Amino acid sequence: MNIHEYQAKQLFRQFQIPVPDGAQATLAEQAKTIAIDLDGAAWVVKAQVHAGGRGKAGGVKLAKSIAEVTEFTADLLGKRLVTQQTDALGLPIDAVLVEKTYPIKRELYLSLVLDRGSERLIFIASAAGGMDIETVAHETPEKILTVPVHPAAGLQGYQCRNVAYALGLHGTQHKALATIMHGMYNLFLAKDASQIEINPLIETDSGELMALDAKINFDDNAIALHPDILAMKDPAQEDDKENEAQQFGLNYITLDGNIGCMVNGAGLAMATMDLVKLKGGLPANFLDVGGGTTVEKVCEAFKLILADGNVKAVLVNIFGGIVKCDVIAQGILEAIKQIHVAVPVVVRLEGTNVEEGKALLKDTGLNLYAADDLAHAAEQVVALAKE
Repeated sequence: MNIHEYQAKQLFRQFQIPVPDGAQATLAEQAKTIAIDLDGAAWVVKAQVHAGGRGKAGGVKLAKSIAEVTEFTADLLGKRLVTQQTDALGLPIDAVLVEKTYPIKRELYLSLVLDRGSERLIFIASAAGGMDIETVAHETPEKILTVPVHPAAGLQGYQCRNVAYALGLHGTQHKALATIMHGMYNLFLAKDASQIEINPLIETDSGELMALDAKINFDDNAIALHPDILAMKDPAQEDDKENEAQQFGLNYITLDGNIGCMVNGAGLAMATMDLVKLKGGLPANFLDVGGGTTVEKVCEAFKLILADGNVKAVLVNIFGGIVKCDVIAQGILEAIKQIHVAVPVVVRLEGTNVEEGKALLKDTGLNLYAADDLAHAAEQVVALAKE
């Protein structure tokens, strides 16, 4: 789960990570009041969307007067911001972050991520902040420092000092960086994050360190343990169908193809999508109905797939273990009864109660096609989608 920058900075303050003075605004007049209260010579107005690259897309504006703060806020609110990380429609701007500006001497990079390969939290630091860290890693990898943290020992003082030396910090800045790194580490563990990124971490003219930007991602599997984090979720920044799927306990991700896929089990779903692509088709979605599903869940899953106007055919691939094939068949038939199905549906069933499931789908008079194996099913659905 993602949150907005202003929300991430609220958490940063709780964990003693210094951030610029500022506040969120949803109205132009509110932004004006915030700017007046900040009492600065210049302000930055930042569009709050769940995407990077806002500055290049016109979502970050420097205001040199109160009038410009009001003007820029009014111009941004209600629009959609298209960046390199969004689709062509972009994301809605329902709020902005108004902050006081500070004289910047240098821009640094600092993040904390979970590396599943080494089973460690890893700090990533670079003196080349304020730009795409992927580009830095590709073109000048020597500028990237990684520091793994042992889960039993925790973050150590010498590790903070190593990062400080690598970033070219001096004197009291070492202690300031240690405070920031410990704040990130404690926040990561306390809130079950999956990534915390500060880009840039600035050094001001007076030598202070401050998180000019803030990005936090959270582990979806642990969100239920953190109602305060769940309350920060902004459904407007996410796909409507994906939000609807979560309400029914379904794992759904929208893709760009025209073949709807309904599968039980994430691994089988990935394999199904790969085979569809291999046979010349393009999946329209990833949909895992889970192991302990019901007729109602299957029905809702089917309706989700068909709600996508790009879908020209549907492939149902079920291996019955915990979920029984006849339950899937009942769900498919129930969905067809409830909504008009104008596209062909290829069904491949295998496993528990497979014969019962096939019997339910046989001779229905509906636009259903049975397949004996997955390769045949993929070929069949690709051909039907093209027709």
